[in-house]
Amino acid sequence: MQDVWNVVDLLIEEVKHFNNEGKSFDVSRSINAQLPFFSCKNLFHSKENQTDIQRYIYCQDFNIQPYPGSYGEQPVLWIEKAFIIKSALAKLNKDKIEDGRK
Repeated sequence: MQDVWNVVDLLIEEVKHFNNEGKSFDVSRSINAQLPFFSCKNLFHSKENQTDIQRYIYCQDFNIQPYPGSYGEQPVLWIEKAFIIKSALAKLNKDKIEDGRK
């Protein structure tokens, strides 16, 4: 699995390089588009990540906190994960809308 992450790191560097030259590539979309050429996407679907996504969606749907307490009392790691999940879901929805227009 380390060799797959090494390739992902190279892809990230490549995208950053092209973006510094004036392009505007999205890192996650670039990795997702090239991933099937060197790995199986299922390797990136860990049980922990799936549990976090389920928790996020459940909390959104039922408007509840994931952990006891107010926003300031939520674990910092969870807040970081929540922002990543929110961003990823927004990109997914945007891609679906763009695909529907084609």
